Amino acid sequence: MRLIKYRQLGRSGLRVSAYALGTNAFGGRADEAASTAVIHHALDHGVNLIDTANIYTETRSETIIGKALRGRRAQAIVATKCGMRTGDGPNDTSSSRWHIMREVEGSLRRLQSDYIDLYQIHRFDDRTPVEETLRAFDDLIQQGKLRYIGCSNFAAWQLCKALWASDRYGLARYESVQPEYSPANRRIETELIPLCLDQGVGVIVWFPLAGGILTGKYRAGAEPPQGSRAATQPAFARRLTEANLALARDMERLAAEVGATVAQLTLAWVMNRPGVTSAIVGATRVAQQEENLKSVDLELSAEVSGRVDAISQPFINIAEG
Repeated sequence: MRLIKYRQLGRSGLRVSAYALGTNAFGGRADEAASTAVIHHALDHGVNLIDTANIYTETRSETIIGKALRGRRAQAIVATKCGMRTGDGPNDTSSSRWHIMREVEGSLRRLQSDYIDLYQIHRFDDRTPVEETLRAFDDLIQQGKLRYIGCSNFAAWQLCKALWASDRYGLARYESVQPEYSPANRRIETELIPLCLDQGVGVIVWFPLAGGILTGKYRAGAEPPQGSRAATQPAFARRLTEANLALARDMERLAAEVGATVAQLTLAWVMNRPGVTSAIVGATRVAQQEENLKSVDLELSAEVSGRVDAISQPFINIAEG
């Protein structure tokens, strides 16, 4: 078993693996058997943080996780989310008390669990008072259905507003925030990371490999591999810009110098950035996860880390979208 690094989640006493398992492909690009094998392999190698959401593959991700964790629930820190659209009704998307109370019950059923370790609001909702969301979460914690809460895709000012409300009204606080972060998108370093370091909020990042761009699978002038994100999701294909592909080439050359894959180099860099608690890494096959887990053992010298910093410097102030 690898020596997985564990870190405190925010100001809580909960310890989560720096390498987290992402599951948005479970029940989609990965069938149930493959997904279950990936989950068990992750647990066997010390990964305890498993991230999902109620909307992933139309709830199939949560269902698969629930089945896979039978007899192993205590080994996992399960993080899921609510707040995105789940239907056509007027209350089928929000961070309202009504929506949260309904969605948490659905997630508990699918996960076959009587509690959720980390429950996150999926995005900021400017139509619902922050204190309404936090009070609903606080009540669910008191009921024993949630253990910790977090948020996802919040700007620094939105997280700061929520932290203020928790302090002002004596409510549970967000122990973590989940933003996008990779060498191809370092935007959070300007405001969100400093806020989290100052306020003791954990940072669980998604797309640490830029959705696969920093794995070497995409090449300039070549068609995306069959079944890849860029081949199946037109919106993602727009990320295959000249700048992103050039960054991938530069990272690949540096990875070759240190005897690693570009994915391993990228993950090692991300997991050791200031303020980062965990990096969410998806996998559709055990072999893919086995290769990516080698990033846990990869110790980057100050010189190599500095070169990644320099290569990715233009991506600190990239525009939204």
